[in-house]
Amino acid sequence: MTKIYKLTNQFKNYDWGSSRMIPEFLNLKNDDNSPFAEMWMGTHSGAPSVVSKDGRLIGLRELTGGLPYLFKILAVDKPLSIQVHPDKEQAVNGFEAEEKAAVPLNDPSRNYKDPNPKHEMICALSEFKLMAGFKEIKEILNSFKELSSLSEDLASLLAPMISALEQKQPGGFLKEQFNFSPSQKEIISSEINNINPSGTEKDITQEQWNLMKTFASLYKNDPAVLSPLYLNILVLQPAQAVYLPARSLHAYLSGFGLELMNSSDNVLRGGLTPKNIDIKELLKIVNMNPFMPDVMTAPINAPYFSYPLPIDDFSLSVIRGNGNEISYNVHSPAIGIVSEGELTAEGQVYKKGESFFIPKSEGQFVFKGFFTLYTACAGFTLKS
Repeated sequence: MTKIYKLTNQFKNYDWGSSRMIPEFLNLKNDDNSPFAEMWMGTHSGAPSVVSKDGRLIGLRELTGGLPYLFKILAVDKPLSIQVHPDKEQAVNGFEAEEKAAVPLNDPSRNYKDPNPKHEMICALSEFKLMAGFKEIKEILNSFKELSSLSEDLASLLAPMISALEQKQPGGFLKEQFNFSPSQKEIISSEINNINPSGTEKDITQEQWNLMKTFASLYKNDPAVLSPLYLNILVLQPAQAVYLPARSLHAYLSGFGLELMNSSDNVLRGGLTPKNIDIKELLKIVNMNPFMPDVMTAPINAPYFSYPLPIDDFSLSVIRGNGNEISYNVHSPAIGIVSEGELTAEGQVYKKGESFFIPKSEGQFVFKGFFTLYTACAGFTLKS
């Protein structure tokens, strides 16, 4: 019989988190209204999970030897920074360079915390809004031209970016964004806040205006307030997910969901943050090619669905119990979290918000109850 281990997990209380979403999901008290941003499930040294074995608490790594993926609950109350993550070669080279330079792991300027790539996916548990992937150059160009036409000050400031776009140099366009002086950055935010769209604009939608004005209010000295003009805006509904390959520029804006990625904490930031921004390194690893993520939707009534991914580093599945017993094989060490209802497995009851670890096994195990369960694996998914 496969033993299932209940997880005890750690939280990240970043200021963009929510005081409500994670506490309500886990039925936790939050009397001081702390911002709960993430709960990590896995073996990453940044916040490893713990299990009980033989009457003592041990790190999950002692059971697994280390998982290649990291599973998270994510609660976004304020927009996260615009960011990008490295592929394998970039992560190895970047990590080795910073190790050789003796940059401490806790140094705010450190970009590479480990030598691992970071592909990731986000699966919505509530409506979830994000920006991800560059739009087509022509579309970006038309939006910037329209914005320039609404303000003389913006027209002069945005001219180098427009020129780079006209020459079909996306890297040059992004580099120009980072060349603004502090006073020019203030002008950009001020002008965006002052412009009142007439509604007749063809190339900037109301949603883009709303986001730019929100960013301009939150980050007055950040040229990335322009990002809604060059990044795709997506809104996911519950059980919908998108996959973001390494090197894809993106930002999570609002909502509650599950994030699954390689076991890595490598982040290069590109704006909308007071944290360190390494422009040179970001431009070195970001993929500037147009990219619109595919939205994957789990069928509402399907008892089992595995989100199709182009990699085998990790996989995410959703299982829905209707009261009958469901038997599964585990071909790869898995982490599960109950998002609705409760399930019984091996005599233990797991309620909404509770998570557990299932070691690799050649045998079957049984779930029973009315529930929705999300499972993360490496390589292969759970198979019925």
